[in-house]
Amino acid sequence: MTLAAQPHIATPIDEPPSAAPPPRRPHRGLRIAAWILSGVLILIALLVLALALMDWNALRGPIGRFASARMHREVVLDHLSVHPWSLEPSAEIGGLRIANPAWAGAGHTADIGQLLVQIKLLPLLRGELVLLRLEATKPDIYLRRDAQGRETWDFSGGARKDKPLKMPPVRRFVIRDGHLALLDDERKLKVDATLEASERLGVANRGFQLRGDGSLNNQPFRLEAVGGPLLNVDPNKPYAFDADIQSGATRVTVRGVVPKPFDLGELSLAVTARGPDLEELYDLTGVPFPNTPPYSLKGRLVREGKVYKLSGLSGRVGDSDLAGTLSVDASRKRPFLTADLRTERLDFGDLMAVFGGAPKIRPGKTVSPAQQATAATLQAEHRLLPDATLKVDRIRALDADVRYRAAGITHAPVDLRSGSLRVKLDNGLLTADPLSFDLPQGRIAGRIALDARGATPVTDADLRLSNARLEQFIPIKSGGAPALTGGLVGRIKLHGAGESVHRAAANADGRVVMIVPGGEIREAFAELIGVDVTKGLGLLLAKNQDRTPIRCAVASFTARDGVLTADRLVFDTGPVLGEGRGTVDLRNERLDLSFQGHPKQFRLVRLLAPIEITGPIVTPKLGVDKGKAVAQGGFAAVLATVASPLAAVLPFVDAGLAKDAQCGALIAEASAQGAPVRSVKKAPASRKTGG
Repeated sequence: MTLAAQPHIATPIDEPPSAAPPPRRPHRGLRIAAWILSGVLILIALLVLALALMDWNALRGPIGRFASARMHREVVLDHLSVHPWSLEPSAEIGGLRIANPAWAGAGHTADIGQLLVQIKLLPLLRGELVLLRLEATKPDIYLRRDAQGRETWDFSGGARKDKPLKMPPVRRFVIRDGHLALLDDERKLKVDATLEASERLGVANRGFQLRGDGSLNNQPFRLEAVGGPLLNVDPNKPYAFDADIQSGATRVTVRGVVPKPFDLGELSLAVTARGPDLEELYDLTGVPFPNTPPYSLKGRLVREGKVYKLSGLSGRVGDSDLAGTLSVDASRKRPFLTADLRTERLDFGDLMAVFGGAPKIRPGKTVSPAQQATAATLQAEHRLLPDATLKVDRIRALDADVRYRAAGITHAPVDLRSGSLRVKLDNGLLTADPLSFDLPQGRIAGRIALDARGATPVTDADLRLSNARLEQFIPIKSGGAPALTGGLVGRIKLHGAGESVHRAAANADGRVVMIVPGGEIREAFAELIGVDVTKGLGLLLAKNQDRTPIRCAVASFTARDGVLTADRLVFDTGPVLGEGRGTVDLRNERLDLSFQGHPKQFRLVRLLAPIEITGPIVTPKLGVDKGKAVAQGGFAAVLATVASPLAAVLPFVDAGLAKDAQCGALIAEASAQGAPVRSVKKAPASRKTGG
């Protein structure tokens, strides 16, 4: 029997045995993190242990050497104690000395008996330093600035960034038994002061006090500053303080705030100042103000970094009011001052102090003792021009752009109504351009420049008088009416070197020309020009009001080395043609002029003698030199002598004057007499084209 193949049935014995699952292992990254965390914890533990066991006092040397390198002078710590285990760690230094820089010699800029500093730790991790406590016991601070401008409080080692002091916020600021000494050779300032910021509060102790005495430019100096308590100071709330500064007769009071304590780059101050002369504020401010009469001013001063802005300026200077704005940008190599000033009523005498002089003293006039002395000296010496030396170093140290307007003017030598000027100062070159004074009719305008860049200051003046009236400058009355009337124009162009107004005038070169192109004169005065004792004096005694025309009058001077020599003195009226000669000596401030009249009609009885004007410029004497009586001369010969050069003189003031109906007639008449008269060519008329 054949057996059939049977299918094979797998049994469990036939199956291969299943493999066991591999054991699980931790993730590699977790192992690394665990090791790092363990290492950090170990390091922290070691650091904590090291800090706990560390002798902080042993770090005095390394810390001192590090500070010395950063501050460019020796720094020494006698004792150091640190308390790091807090979110508000603190450190205490016993005996901290910061030496002077090498140029200041031996000694210390700061010597602090004990200094405690406490900070907030968490803000420090964000890069923000917040001082919870800053307590200094018996700090002795000595500050000095030498004549070269070097300062012991400059820790930059000569690479000064010139930024204002900006301290981090201090919540609790205490100073006990502080002493501050300041010696400033540049400002001639010396101060010895006590400094206290105490925890004790009350009426007698407001919290912060700084009081000192000394001298400023050889004048007694006193400083007092008080502020609110320096406890719980909020860096987001302004800190208020008051200050009172006195130097001689100058006094400055301040009511101020530090908007963000203690960032001294931002200040807001209500300031009042009064004293005998604004120039004396230079030693306090470093700004070269001009000389002035006694003043009383107030305003609000705001400091924004290196820019100081004074707004709401108001008060009086002498007997003149003053208002406006002023700012100083101290970030430049030379501080730059800008100002817009105005006066409603200017007492002209107050301007005299600007040039080193003094006004005419009258009852009620506001002047300082120094001005009174100057006025007495000038009066005793019969002088007008002041000799005060210009401080050129101050002019060279500042740039400026100042605008000034006077709406009204009083007590001027002539009837000035208003005035304005713009003063620019650039690297030692001062210009007043434009400069303008308004008359009831006419104007005085021009330019004055003072170049103080060289060894000796040089002054250039070019002033023009236009559309004025003769009676405004020579107010001679006759029966209530002006004895002289007519137009008046002129020009002054002078160049002189000197450290004062007097010295610049004493060597001045240039020209001075005054012209009356037409007008009228009382006939009696016209006759007296020729000294007609019979007619002229008779007309005066009879109060005769008859008038005669002024055809042309010219006074032309050439200046050389401070002496103005008359090259043309001509006065042409109906009955008389006058000519003159002489000098005006600015060196000695004296006049020596003579005037000779020549009648146009022959008179039998006439004393022909020169009229003389002699003596000091401020007090001249008018007289007749009878010892020089001469025979009556021919009018034609005199006319040829005096009129022929006028064609060259008149264009110096205005080219059109040579063709004026009156002065031009005189020139034409001289030409008809055969005198050589140089003509002035007219500019060709512009052609007009039809359209």
